[in-house]
Amino acid sequence: MKPTARFTGLELSEADRELLRARGRGSHRERLTARQWRRIRTLLLLDEGMSVRATAIAVGGYPREVSRVAKRYAERGLDAALSDDPRPYPERKLDSAQEAAIVAMVCGPPPEGHARWTVRLIAEQVVKRGVVDEIGRETVRVTLASHGLKPWREKNVVRPRRR
Repeated sequence: MKPTARFTGLELSEADRELLRARGRGSHRERLTARQWRRIRTLLLLDEGMSVRATAIAVGGYPREVSRVAKRYAERGLDAALSDDPRPYPERKLDSAQEAAIVAMVCGPPPEGHARWTVRLIAEQVVKRGVVDEIGRETVRVTLASHGLKPWREKNVVRPRRR
């Protein structure tokens, strides 16, 4: 495990300090989320000389979160400290050819011994037919729903006759 550098102190520039105070008072015209307010308060408290742990307790956060905000301010400035870092998109589980194979399979009749397709049955058949090595039911469900297919639902509801 890599040792982490401990955060030792923070000193805001006068312009940043005034901007944060104005935003914290609400004199800015934007609405703040709870996360933005907490980051503003974090920076102001650290600037006043509070420790990371005491700041975390004061703002209702975690020391790790306080340290990250302070480090982002020190390295990249105020905008980086107040905003979230971009989060990576997860890799796609299926490519377009695999999705097309699943959709084509579901548009056909269900396997022998089954009255209709279910998500679990589709996941089993996709692996059995060699479309993918492994797949989860949720991936199958999302893939079919994105194509507007819901084969596990019966389209015609049979109701008893009224006498």
